Amino acid sequence: MKNITINIITGLSGSGKSTALAAFEDTGFYCVDNMPVALLPKFLKLPFESDPEIAGIAFVMDLREKGFLSKYNNVFNSLRRQGYSLEILFLEADEQILLQRYSTTRRQHPLSQEKSLVDGIRTEKEQLKQLRSVANNIIDTSKLNVHELKSYIRELVQKRRKLGLMRISILSFGFKYGIPRDADLIVDVRFLANPYFIPELKDLDGESQEIMDFILKNIETQTFLKKYFDLIDYLIPLYDNEGRSYLTIAVGCTGGRHRSVTIARSIYEHIKNVRRQVEIFHRDINQPS
Repeated sequence: MKNITINIITGLSGSGKSTALAAFEDTGFYCVDNMPVALLPKFLKLPFESDPEIAGIAFVMDLREKGFLSKYNNVFNSLRRQGYSLEILFLEADEQILLQRYSTTRRQHPLSQEKSLVDGIRTEKEQLKQLRSVANNIIDTSKLNVHELKSYIRELVQKRRKLGLMRISILSFGFKYGIPRDADLIVDVRFLANPYFIPELKDLDGESQEIMDFILKNIETQTFLKKYFDLIDYLIPLYDNEGRSYLTIAVGCTGGRHRSVTIARSIYEHIKNVRRQVEIFHRDINQPS
């Protein structure tokens, strides 16, 4: 289940959350309306990842649940610490639009039992201010009809799928054995200090702690990695938007056993912090020294 993004649909009553949920369902998501937030961790233990027909999961959570405000922050933070990916979609609309919608449907606002409809709308807006501030996407539905909102949600889902499909491969190699033909980006790290010339390090490889310490504690390495991380953080979203299905970043040193291996590992760990679709290969790590 940790490989599936959890979509939390929330926001103001009357803003179109049910319509948004229907749009998720139309695109193959497993959807639950008015999901109690405290039950979410137990729900996520179900084996949805094994069902290839499920594109993802989406839940509507809002103030209809009495304990939602007091519980959601702890539950969401706990799940993120466990490695789950949560996307919060917050829907809202202008006060006059919400009044018109309630007048048309004659539904009762969840906070207007002991106060006017206007007061209920304003109270809900105030109570949800903190949740709105941490939402990944905020949609103002004031000028959207049902069909336009569904279309907007479907486009949002398709864009997320597109951004999530690109697989990134980090490849270390040795220039003496040839440049990888499938590389999209190549970085030459032969300018870094070479542990090959240190007798006690020569026979180790770049995955060993001794080699990593030798390379990564060097000030030039640290400066290089900072600048290169900035570069790939800039480039990867651009390749994502291009619609690519894969990207290979190749890191080369002379023999492919020491510097390129350690730097490739560093790049892999950096990207892995924000993406799941990344893998690492060391092409020449077993070549003789």
